[in-house]
Amino acid sequence: MEGVSYNHVILGLVAMGIATLLVLIGGKPSIKPSKYQALLEGYLRFVRGMLRDNIGEEGVRYTPLIASMGLFIFFSNLLGMVPGFDAPTANINTNLAMALIVFLFYNFEGIRTNGINYIKHFMGPIPALAPFFFIVEIISHIARPITLSLRLFANMKAGALLLVSIVGLVIQNPFTMAVSPVVLLFIIAIKFLAIFIQTYIFMILSVVYLAGAVVHEEH
Repeated sequence: MEGVSYNHVILGLVAMGIATLLVLIGGKPSIKPSKYQALLEGYLRFVRGMLRDNIGEEGVRYTPLIASMGLFIFFSNLLGMVPGFDAPTANINTNLAMALIVFLFYNFEGIRTNGINYIKHFMGPIPALAPFFFIVEIISHIARPITLSLRLFANMKAGALLLVSIVGLVIQNPFTMAVSPVVLLFIIAIKFLAIFIQTYIFMILSVVYLAGAVVHEEH
């Protein structure tokens, strides 16, 4: 269709391919892992730690989902640092797709682990106000995919626009060449920091949503 761009889909596949390839390169666990294997194992320990802290030991089963999303988001964000490329996560469609996966999955797990009692999650602590709490909770849960995707989209898009603006300013105004490298390096450093932070935020919010759905009240 004319005017429709699928760059975010292509670059999303590239990010997925990079993440998959790097995991495959890591190979199977060994007694004496390489530094690269140790890095991957450290990442998995980090993900398992998040799940254990928020859900408990049974939360480790969700490691593949959270770890895979983390890698995909990280490399998608990182592609935005390549000149001429837009991060797939700077497109709302990519983020909304991931957010909907999280939304559908945590509700599915909530029903699977709690059965019909999962509905109590939406009723609030006061029985008399259950209808009111139910409406509020439903609206809140429906808003989660929107806020989850918009948060990542806004930060990645803003970072990309800021980087392009700084580079454009340097090209148009040669008098800024003396200070522009320092400013540019500072912006790049902030962009790298945002890549890590936004990846973590998406992961931890997904874990929190899962915890709210599957953890029994007595826990």
